[in-house]
Amino acid sequence: MDIAMIGLGRMGANMAERLHRGGHRVIGVDPGEGARASAAARGFEVSASVADALAALPVPRVVWLMVPAGEVVDQTLAALAPHLAEGDVVIDGGNSYYKDSMRRATQLLADDVTYLDCGTSGGVWGLQEGYSLMIGGDAAAVERVGAIFRTLAPAADRGWAHVGPSGAGHFCKMVHNGIEYGMMQAYAEGFALMQHKTEFNLDLAEVARAWQHGSVVRSWLLDLSADALGRNPQLDGIAPYVEDSGEGRWTVAEAIDLDVPAPVITLSLLERLRSREKNSFSDRLLAAMRNEFGGHAIHPKG
Repeated sequence: MDIAMIGLGRMGANMAERLHRGGHRVIGVDPGEGARASAAARGFEVSASVADALAALPVPRVVWLMVPAGEVVDQTLAALAPHLAEGDVVIDGGNSYYKDSMRRATQLLADDVTYLDCGTSGGVWGLQEGYSLMIGGDAAAVERVGAIFRTLAPAADRGWAHVGPSGAGHFCKMVHNGIEYGMMQAYAEGFALMQHKTEFNLDLAEVARAWQHGSVVRSWLLDLSADALGRNPQLDGIAPYVEDSGEGRWTVAEAIDLDVPAPVITLSLLERLRSREKNSFSDRLLAAMRNEFGGHAIHPKG
């Protein structure tokens, strides 16, 4: 198929290359000269202009957005609007909020353009391993561009699914990332517990490698943990500061709206927020309260 990939960051460039390897014609679009040069070295066409890229593709066209969620998506769609035509399909493969995707699908439908929301998982390993794709939107359009999904997925018959109407794809990806928060937190706490059992002098990388085969907790996240611990057993040089990209917050908010208890995901999100406090006021107040009611010692600030 012919496709314009808008956004040639780590994910977008890798996805464009996987499509190119799969025999599709890809025109990568990015305002950054460095991103375009890097992408061109991979063998597919590049352009700095949305208009030029779309003009070079036969109608109806497929446009894949791999840009940051939020306002950037709306800005990109506004730039695309004058160049889109009836029958075109726009696929948002980023981490957009699902309600925004529902709104965008309705807006584009007024111009007979189909908007598919595609939750995409796989990270920087997707080029090699393939991507897990959760697709929301019109079933006929999904079928029409299915060759793209089959190429990006780990295999043509697995790793991708049309999960429901507009918004469903990004909703599933939101929940996927919420689950990821909880799994990562559980691994982190378990390995921290073993690291603190100093009398056993545990080789955490070796423990992780043992768990990789036959264990009920084996997973790709465990594989990555084993690799990281093997390279850097004490995690030297890594600050205890964990970002969140928004999906965890949306998942927790949705759980509250639907009256669904999600304590593990919620606490894992709060732990990420906690990791960013260099001089926690709440912890200092806890120490002060313990001193007030019980005379417990206060450790002076270093």
